[in-house]
Amino acid sequence: MKNTNDLKKTLTVGVSALLLTGALAIPAHAQAAAATGQSTSAPAAKQDSADNGTYATGQPLQMESKEGFWGHVNPFARKKWVKRQMDPVKDRVNELDQLQAKNANDIHDVDARATAGIQKANDSAAQADQHALVASNHADAANSTATAASTRTDALHGTVTNLDQYQTVQSTPVAFAAGRTTLGPKAKADLDDVATKLASEKGYIIEVQGYSKGGVQTSTAMADSVVRYLVTEHQVPIYRIYRSGMGKATASATPDGETAIRNGVRVTLLHNSLANMNGAPAVSSATSAPSTTGGSLQ
Repeated sequence: MKNTNDLKKTLTVGVSALLLTGALAIPAHAQAAAATGQSTSAPAAKQDSADNGTYATGQPLQMESKEGFWGHVNPFARKKWVKRQMDPVKDRVNELDQLQAKNANDIHDVDARATAGIQKANDSAAQADQHALVASNHADAANSTATAASTRTDALHGTVTNLDQYQTVQSTPVAFAAGRTTLGPKAKADLDDVATKLASEKGYIIEVQGYSKGGVQTSTAMADSVVRYLVTEHQVPIYRIYRSGMGKATASATPDGETAIRNGVRVTLLHNSLANMNGAPAVSSATSAPSTTGGSLQ
């Protein structure tokens, strides 16, 4: 009976030891298999880690495996182990945040430079428009100046062409007493009016024609008296005066109502194209007309 009890105890201890040995061997075998699987996948992981372009931060996460007997995740993993697993994730998240912030700053910088470039281009375009407007104004002014110069040139050409074309401005009869060749008060007053008119004239000449029943000599003496008075009393240039004695001829009546002259002098004011030029200086020696061949003053 005692031997039977001892045998049962021995069998019980042996079975317990066998079960304990099996329980210990199974996790060890599982861990060995997991280690073999990790060593098999290590080259592939190493190859992927060499491809830095696949990851935002350059390297993949290295996870510490606690797999084995329990399958995927050890349910008895401690907080420290979990913390070790999460720390790389947090680091990567921080790196991604920094990368995103850097990208945002880069985008903002590019946008600022683009805005500045557009503004500069707009300013340059506005300045170019302003320069074009100024150039257009200058061109218009130059065109106006050229047009004015052409107009004045045409006017000058017409003036030069008509220098020897004289037109009658007015005709004044100067009366003399019968048988006399000197000027009376009325004749002098008439000549004063003629001289006053000459002050505003340009490009003019004066014709002095004497008429007398006494003949050419008397009529020439009467014309000389008129010329002498205009030159000495009113400083009329003598080269502008053309006098002649017409003798017994009779001066015909003029269209403006002047009667015929039989004994007296007719003083006629004529001017050429220079008189029509605004601001043109009086031409003293360019007047084209015959020389005073009517005789000298007596």
